[in-house]
Amino acid sequence: MFDNLSDKLDSALHLLKGHGQITEINVAETLKEVRRALVDADVNYKIAKSFTDTVKTKALGQNVLKTLKPGELMVKIVKDELTELMGGDAAGVDLSGNPSIILMSGLQGSGKTTFSGKLANYLKKKKSKKPLLVAGDVYRPAAIDQLHVVGEQIEVDVFSDKEEKNPVLIAERAIAHAKENGHNVVIIDTAGRLAIDEVLMKEISSIRSAVKPQEILFVVDAMTGQDAVNTAKAFNDVLDFDGVVLTKLDGDTRGGAAISIKSVVDKPLKFIGTGEKMDAIDMFYPSRMADRILGMGDVVSLVERAQEQYDEEEARKMQKKIAKDKFGFDDFLKQIQQVKKMGNIKDLMGMIPGAGKMLKNVDIDDDAFKGIEAIINSMTPKERENPKLFNASRKRRVAKGSGTSVQEVNQLLKQFAQMSKMMKMMQGGGRGKLMQMMNNMR
Repeated sequence: MFDNLSDKLDSALHLLKGHGQITEINVAETLKEVRRALVDADVNYKIAKSFTDTVKTKALGQNVLKTLKPGELMVKIVKDELTELMGGDAAGVDLSGNPSIILMSGLQGSGKTTFSGKLANYLKKKKSKKPLLVAGDVYRPAAIDQLHVVGEQIEVDVFSDKEEKNPVLIAERAIAHAKENGHNVVIIDTAGRLAIDEVLMKEISSIRSAVKPQEILFVVDAMTGQDAVNTAKAFNDVLDFDGVVLTKLDGDTRGGAAISIKSVVDKPLKFIGTGEKMDAIDMFYPSRMADRILGMGDVVSLVERAQEQYDEEEARKMQKKIAKDKFGFDDFLKQIQQVKKMGNIKDLMGMIPGAGKMLKNVDIDDDAFKGIEAIINSMTPKERENPKLFNASRKRRVAKGSGTSVQEVNQLLKQFAQMSKMMKMMQGGGRGKLMQMMNNMR
């Protein structure tokens, strides 16, 4: 996401990153390029101009021209203003009710039903809630079926009634059902239309009046750019929702909707959808997103994802194996599975500062570990436990069984041996030896 914008902002700010003479003229030139980059990213021109005017005022006010590192200060000002433009602080979801009622709204095809499932999964796993999904779309039987499929996938109950055609009654019965069965969050999926119309607005307003939700979320497809922003504004004028959800942000390389929606609608962007899987949902942190847009990575989110997959007991067992030099390929396979659970590989790499630029033209497949897993799965239990057993004939057999080449098997064995040495050194506190070894590998 934001690939094009990141490249263009980097080019625009590159002028000021050296130690050459900085003038008010080249600050103005730089900000002209920044404005152009934002407009190309589908940010409304007035918002882009207002943004660069604010940055210029602050830059000259902080006397950027006379600082030792004007480029760095300018990047900081751009980052701070970008954060502010996207909302400043992260806005969580209101879970104060008993049960907490969350009403989903949006046009047909925005990803509303899928996101309802993702949100239920998020609240169940990360907030220890017991959610209930409610099928409130009385016009599309497929929407009801889809929600049931999603519910089964994430093991969350779904309330529906295909015979009832009044969504208000369905919502009221669902809340009564939730109270009787110990559900502390109710997520109501509602009908969408291909365009905003009076019937849709009246219907969702009736549901809102009847159930008095703690939270109304508007779901919109990020791929539609400024149309997403305009649709959000039209909905908000009638519904006065509490926050926005941008789906399919992983497919939006421009990012204009994410950047400008808060400024236009004056409601926070609360969640983003970052993939097709049920766990591909993130709370929206404006500061972290500004870091990523400017190529600074997002280490905090990366660490949080790693911690979610961290198993303390498993880590202790692994440490003992490393200490006894018994770390084998089965253990390596477990580590790969944990990394895969963290999300899309290219997205994870983009969270590492500087990695985004290095991987700009590199296509990292979601199945990046597929070849490695195939090789390991083609080994015998003894070979996985003791890689030193490998000879030429064993390598040929594994290569044939995994559909890879002997060269690829050799490469994996070499990398595994190097990794095992590093882990052993880290265990033994041999930091100096580790640094020396890493230098030799360059």
